[in-house]
Amino acid sequence: MLGDLITTALREHGDRLAVADSRTTYTYRELEQLSSYTARELATRLPADAGRLRVGLRAGNSAAYVVLYLGLLRAGCVPFLLDKATGPQETLDIADDCGLDLLVHEAGAGTPPGTESRGAVRGLSLSAFTRTEGAAERPELHETTEVCRFTSGSTGRPNCIEFSGHAVHRAAVNWVDGTGLTGEDRIVCFASLSNGLAFNTSLLAAFLPGAQLHLGHGLPTSGKVVRGLDQSEATRLVGFPALFESLVRRGTGLGGFQHLRMAISSAAPLSPEVKARFTELTGVPVQNYYGAAEAGPLTFATDPLTDPGLGQPLPGVSLRAGTGAGQEDVVEVRSESMGTRYLNVAGLLESRTTADGYYRTSDLGYLDGGSLVLTGRTSQVINVGGRKIDAVEVAEALRGAEGVEDAVVLEVTDRHGGAALGAVLAGDSSLDLAVPRRHVAGRLAAHKVPTMLRVVPQIPRGSSGKPSMAELRGMFEPIKEKA
Repeated sequence: MLGDLITTALREHGDRLAVADSRTTYTYRELEQLSSYTARELATRLPADAGRLRVGLRAGNSAAYVVLYLGLLRAGCVPFLLDKATGPQETLDIADDCGLDLLVHEAGAGTPPGTESRGAVRGLSLSAFTRTEGAAERPELHETTEVCRFTSGSTGRPNCIEFSGHAVHRAAVNWVDGTGLTGEDRIVCFASLSNGLAFNTSLLAAFLPGAQLHLGHGLPTSGKVVRGLDQSEATRLVGFPALFESLVRRGTGLGGFQHLRMAISSAAPLSPEVKARFTELTGVPVQNYYGAAEAGPLTFATDPLTDPGLGQPLPGVSLRAGTGAGQEDVVEVRSESMGTRYLNVAGLLESRTTADGYYRTSDLGYLDGGSLVLTGRTSQVINVGGRKIDAVEVAEALRGAEGVEDAVVLEVTDRHGGAALGAVLAGDSSLDLAVPRRHVAGRLAAHKVPTMLRVVPQIPRGSSGKPSMAELRGMFEPIKEKA
């Protein structure tokens, strides 16, 4: 379904600029031709009876990424969108969990052990997986699945969400309709295309009305962002909170905002102070919209300056939460862009979905005049710089390090007042903190390595046996990292 929809959209917009990065620009016509050629090229590399091959796509933002994604869809493959930061061993674990056949990745970005090179496609390396001995049986894809994305799991491995082509399409359509995106818009996107913020707001959503998509790559420094806005004459800016914090720190001298009408942030809370200062410097309000990996984009504030929360439901979305301040409840959502299930954790997504089709999120909140206001979370998922990290997964990795008897991972505040990943380790006071850090770095993505560590003889626990989180957090005060 998606291959046909995208082909139709690309052909409709002809010679309009479609996608650009710092080196390359493609019109819609060129993008259609290149994705078609890539689909044929992939077909020559694959067995004739291969069926729906599962292909991991692990790379940074680029025009080539978009071509590969579209080419995979048109070739009948199922793209599995991996964060570029996913490490080699973590990638191999995901491949075993989800039954991946191939991996498309940047050369030199860490090839998983045991893979076999299959050359390159559009400048990205192609590798084939060999299933690890003793790996679980390959799970069957749902018959409607066309794209898979990942979210932090509660069992130590990322959960792989299966999406039908219909769900992906409706996420894009409802974002276009709900936010007024048009063919005259020029989007500058610094969020990774594997993340829901970019995937739902800036990929298919850009191509349906014929908008321009300008992709930022690497760390979004203030200078890089300003240059990107200026060169593209952007009308929309999409990025994680760190991008806006960087621009606010730069302060005066910001240029490139004369055409910008909307700035969109998500995946982590953006402080009111940063939002206010950004608007003061640029005249552009920040849309801190709400979405869930399992359900797509959910809310949007038409007027973020007066909205009390994260906006009203987008088209095709229903919300349930508390009835007011002090009466918050678990936020439940239902949308036309819902994931079908978790491929690698049978029954889990279904268990989190009510009988009438609402997904129970890990967020607490209430509705204020129809606008969603969040007040907290119910899970062990930690949000640092827009990346969601499973505390269970990191703690398990730390416990495998030499000299570490136990570990608790938690969100703490760094010396700049920002969110950071902390861990309290049970072990001898002579423990070299470089050892557990290296151990985690060899198994998980770099952003999952705790930056602030404390060592205690044993983890403090309450009468129920659970870690005393208040006491653990107190170990990181005053805010000063000595490790």
